[in-house]
Amino acid sequence: METDDPNDDRKAPLPDRVRDHLAQQLRATYNAQAEKPDYLGDPALPSAFDPQLRRLERRLKAQEAGAEAVEAALRDLTRGSGGNDAR
Repeated sequence: METDDPNDDRKAPLPDRVRDHLAQQLRATYNAQAEKPDYLGDPALPSAFDPQLRRLERRLKAQEAGAEAVEAALRDLTRGSGGNDAR
């Protein structure tokens, strides 16, 4: 049963202006209901993400430490050669 009612088209996308407004309202509602941050800059994520965030933080620290170690080793190698490339 089809009608000629333009408001009955359920497949039509919402205009960008309407989607932006709804997205803003949704973010505002989520932020109002979300846990308050412990400190300025705290993302206030649900505690269910804590284990994953700790693992990610450890990996990032290990990667940073590894990069620093490689940089230091390369500096030592270039100092040891004295910049002379005797071939």
